[in-house]
Amino acid sequence: MAELSRTMEISSNEALSVQKFSGERETGASTQQKKHAEMIKHLADLNNARLQQSQSRKSETLSAPVFESVEAFVKRFSQNKQKIQRTLDEFLEKGDNQEKSLVKSGLEALSAEITDLEKLAAENSYFLPSYEARAARNAIAELNERLDYANSNLLPKKKFSFRNKASKSNPKERDENPNENNKNSINAHEKNNSFAYDAPGVRNKNGIVVVNNLDASRDGDFALSDLVDCKIYLRGRLRAFFIHKLKCCQVFAGPVMGSVLIEEAENCVFMLASHQIRIHQTVNTDFYLRVRSRPIVEYASNVRFAPYALFYRGIDEDLQESDLKDETGMWANVDDFRWLRAVASPNWSILPEDDRLPLLDISDLKAEEKAVP
Repeated sequence: MAELSRTMEISSNEALSVQKFSGERETGASTQQKKHAEMIKHLADLNNARLQQSQSRKSETLSAPVFESVEAFVKRFSQNKQKIQRTLDEFLEKGDNQEKSLVKSGLEALSAEITDLEKLAAENSYFLPSYEARAARNAIAELNERLDYANSNLLPKKKFSFRNKASKSNPKERDENPNENNKNSINAHEKNNSFAYDAPGVRNKNGIVVVNNLDASRDGDFALSDLVDCKIYLRGRLRAFFIHKLKCCQVFAGPVMGSVLIEEAENCVFMLASHQIRIHQTVNTDFYLRVRSRPIVEYASNVRFAPYALFYRGIDEDLQESDLKDETGMWANVDDFRWLRAVASPNWSILPEDDRLPLLDISDLKAEEKAVP
């Protein structure tokens, strides 16, 4: 009997030991799970913190004057500008095949990015050369105008602009008063680009041939104005190129690192490579272009476009240094700011291949100015 009692006591103790071990094991497993969950949460918190810091650094970098170097500023500015341009192009290419709410939010976001770009230029302007500061202002103005164009096409029923309402006019009123609007447009462009008339260039000539070698670091901007029956050959790079009131002229130029602005050209031929080109008040004129963004035409008619076809010794290096080495095909994607209908604009067309000029080699032309023979 005593032996049976002792056996039962041992069994009871063993059961208690097993139960205790099992409980400890479960408690240990629970603790491990809890620690694992805490570790996962900690890692997630660290990752979120890193993301927030990264976004904060990006925002600070965009708006803060951290460059103190023209090259660094131009590189960052160009990258951000091209990103905005690509996104705007994507919205416009999709047209009406996208949700209006997404378009609205997307264009609002682009408006904010343009504002950030404007701050970037303003806060770094104290060390920029005047031509770089002007090029940045012009680029921002063109982005804002293109944003308005996207708003007009993709959100036509909206009565407001994402920018200053005072600068927006009624498109219907503009179309009903083309002469007045035309006058206002020209005056606005003359006011915004009056500095072009202080740039070196060729002005008030009739029936001459000009061959010139240019250097972007020395010449910066270049202007042509009030020319008739002239031929202009420009080798080398420019920062910006301004063309005003040309009739029956031919202009062949090396790469432009910034923008080209053409106003009031008639019966002309232009062969140009640039990051941007805007064409106003131009008729019966052919353009041979290499361009990084869509050419813009306004108040133009019977203008035709073809790819760039100029050569001189050293042009490959000039194109490379101007970030224009690659053919983008943008010369054929023209935006007519005065044609807001869904069908293609009748004011411009692709120049037929049979009518195009062959590759033009100006390597051996002597630098001079002389009368047209």
